[in-house]
Amino acid sequence: MSLRKKFTGTGIAIVTPFHTDGKIDWDSFANLIEFWIKGKVEYLVALGTTGESATIHGAEKQEVFSFVQNKVAGRVPLVAGIGGGDTTEVLGWFKQFDLTGYDAILSVSPAYNKPNQEGIFQHYKALDAATPLPIIMYNVPGRTGQNVTGETTVRIANECKNIFATKEACGNFDQINYIIKNKPADFMVISGDDPITLPMIACGAEGLISVVANAYPEDYSNLVRLCLAGKFDEAKPIHYKYTDIIASMFAEGSPSGVKAYLSEMGLCQNTFRLPVWPVSEKHHQKIKELMKLN
Repeated sequence: MSLRKKFTGTGIAIVTPFHTDGKIDWDSFANLIEFWIKGKVEYLVALGTTGESATIHGAEKQEVFSFVQNKVAGRVPLVAGIGGGDTTEVLGWFKQFDLTGYDAILSVSPAYNKPNQEGIFQHYKALDAATPLPIIMYNVPGRTGQNVTGETTVRIANECKNIFATKEACGNFDQINYIIKNKPADFMVISGDDPITLPMIACGAEGLISVVANAYPEDYSNLVRLCLAGKFDEAKPIHYKYTDIIASMFAEGSPSGVKAYLSEMGLCQNTFRLPVWPVSEKHHQKIKELMKLN
C-alpha cells in the first residue's frame, strides 16, 4: 500500500490513559485501541502531543510504541510521534527506538528555542538524512512558539524526500493555500485542526490527524470521507454537529478536554501527568450537557 493510500483519511493523535497514581493504564489503553479501530479510522498516531509525550520518557516510550503495535497487530497503519527541540536528541531516538510495525514518524518542529526558518529547515534536513521511516512533519505554532512558514514547508517538501507530508495546524488559510498550491504533487497536506478540516479538504488537504476522533471516531472519520469524496453538503451536518464539542475540547487545554469526554464514556480515567490538569468542574459540567445533546 502506498503512503498516500495509508494516510489519506482520518488518523487519531491517541491519548495515553493513566491510573490515578500516574502509571499507564494498559487495560484501558487496549480497550481504547479496539474502540478506535471499530470506529473505522484509517490510522493511529502514538505519543503525539495528545498522548502526553512530554511526560513519557525513555524506556516507557518504547513500552507505549510496542504495546500499541502489538494490540493493533497490523489492522491499521501506525505513526510514532518522535520530535523535540534538540536535533541531536531526536536523531538519537531514531536509533534507539524499535519501530517494528510502524509505517511513519510524526515529528513536530522544534519547540521553545524558536529557531529561524533556516534552522527549522536544517533540523528537518538532518532528520530526513537519518530517519528509519518516512516522516510527517508537524507545524503547530500555538504549541511550539514558532511557525514553519509556507515557503519553508515547500522547501522541505522539495528537498527532503523522506518527508512525505505535513500535519498543518497553523490555522492560516493564506499559508495553507500557499503550501497546497506550490508543494510537489506527491507531498501530502494533512489537517492538524479538527474544526477547519472541512474547508482544508475543500482546498486540497487529504485528511486529518484528529483529537476529537479519540471520542467520536466513527462520526469524524465519516465526515472526512465525505469531504474527500466531494460530498460537502452531506458532510456539513456532521461538521456543525461537532463545532461546540470541539471548542469545548480545547477551551481549557488538550488533552484535558478530550479525556473529560472519554472519562464520561467510561473509556479511561480523567487523569494526567503534571503539569496537565483536568478541566474545571464548571467546564466538565458543560461537557456533560453537550454530550446529552449529541
